[in-house]
Amino acid sequence: MTPHGESYVSTPRVGHFDGAGASGTLAERQAALVAALVAGAPDPPGFDPARLAVARRALLRKRAGEAAKHWPVLAASLGPRWSTVFAVHHVAREPVGGLRDGWYLARALRPDLSADAAAELREREAIWRYDGAGPLRPRRVRAAVAAIRATAGTLAGQVLGTRPARPPA
Repeated sequence: MTPHGESYVSTPRVGHFDGAGASGTLAERQAALVAALVAGAPDPPGFDPARLAVARRALLRKRAGEAAKHWPVLAASLGPRWSTVFAVHHVAREPVGGLRDGWYLARALRPDLSADAAAELREREAIWRYDGAGPLRPRRVRAAVAAIRATAGTLAGQVLGTRPARPPA
């Protein structure tokens, strides 16, 4: 009980679903909240828009960190701009996992990628098939072996001095 004799339980809370704007089943309301946080859907009623915006930014930073684990060269090539560039390209896209989120970004930035980031994308595309929507599927063994040999030959040539190293980006 509050000092005024009111119950704490009946006090309205931010984000509480039993307000005047709440409608639908709990599952529908939860789906609306998730869609608003990660897929660009409108804010559901009963939530503070400022707090939702903070949560959206935090989730985008978390996704960017996960994608950076799968695409370290791409992330390093963008440096401190990584999180911002990632957020701009993914603000209304549903999460599909760090590997696929990073793949989408690498393809979107393909014309502007550094030489090393472009090589990272080429190596992935040589080993995996990805249509941008479905799951990744491995390419045939022959194509994967050829890609690995080409990459190993490039690296060996740089180490042995028979091929010039790429200039730093």
